[in-house]
Amino acid sequence: MFPLEHFLVALLPILAYVLIRNRQLPSNGLLFAVCLGSQFPDLIDKPLAYWVGILPSGRVFTHSLPIAIPIAVIVLGYGWRTDRLQIAGGFVAAYLLHLLGDTYRVLLTGQIPPMLVWPSVTLQRHSRLPSWAGIDGINVRIWNLFSLLMLTVTLGVLIRDVWIHRDSRTQ
Repeated sequence: MFPLEHFLVALLPILAYVLIRNRQLPSNGLLFAVCLGSQFPDLIDKPLAYWVGILPSGRVFTHSLPIAIPIAVIVLGYGWRTDRLQIAGGFVAAYLLHLLGDTYRVLLTGQIPPMLVWPSVTLQRHSRLPSWAGIDGINVRIWNLFSLLMLTVTLGVLIRDVWIHRDSRTQ
């Protein structure tokens, strides 16, 4: 799926849930978390596969349930600790919907896609760039810059959040 498709597949059910449950539009924080969660596996895996070259493909590491489940638990724990459970839940739901969006065709056949259980199965390394890479891989370079920007902004938000949360507890 393309990034916009991942975002819409995550946003629509979460938006419906928030509208029904809270009877109001989602907060900016929730929208950011859904956007980040819907892109998160690709923000990590694609640069590690196509830029750094340490993964066999752009759908392995954070696309894998043995990695995704601990990340989801950590995010939910963070959301509970900081009283932002809905935002954390939005991230986790969007993250899991990303995985479903990438694998639903295989899952509908009754099979489990190997990427979902990596590293318990070995995946073959792709020797070429994916079809969406464009001429000379320009789209990969753009995606790598976008990944770096999104992860840097997220790290900044988390550091600021932890700093503010720490200061509010000491007062």
